[in-house]
Amino acid sequence: MSEVFPAGVRRIATVAVVVADYDEAIAWYTRCLGFQPVEDVALGEGKRWVVVAASGAGARLLLAKAEGQAQAARVGDQTGGRVGFFLETDDFDRDHRAMAARGVVFREVPRHEAYGTVAVFEDLCGNLWDLIQPKH
Repeated sequence: MSEVFPAGVRRIATVAVVVADYDEAIAWYTRCLGFQPVEDVALGEGKRWVVVAASGAGARLLLAKAEGQAQAARVGDQTGGRVGFFLETDDFDRDHRAMAARGVVFREVPRHEAYGTVAVFEDLCGNLWDLIQPKH
């Protein structure tokens, strides 16, 4: 038997992406995707709390530098080769053109699905993303 979870407002606020280097990741996400830096706080011993975000509401990205061999092995393959991140846009053509012009690698040509216009791209580490303009 499950109990009803207490009422209240909850949301997914931040999602971690394991990266090889903080500054390289900040540069790529801001230059290639147009994300804005939100936080960059030194935590000591080379660790930082680095957060970037797309314009508009939604989850932010914590750029988490890989520590040790196990985490380094996950850089670029956090979801086992599946699309794991979704960048929603209000103008697919505009953002697709801008991203491609900034060197973003798209794995396919844009396609139209029942849920919207979409194309898979990879981030600087190789993680797969969907650029998507949903149908409303």
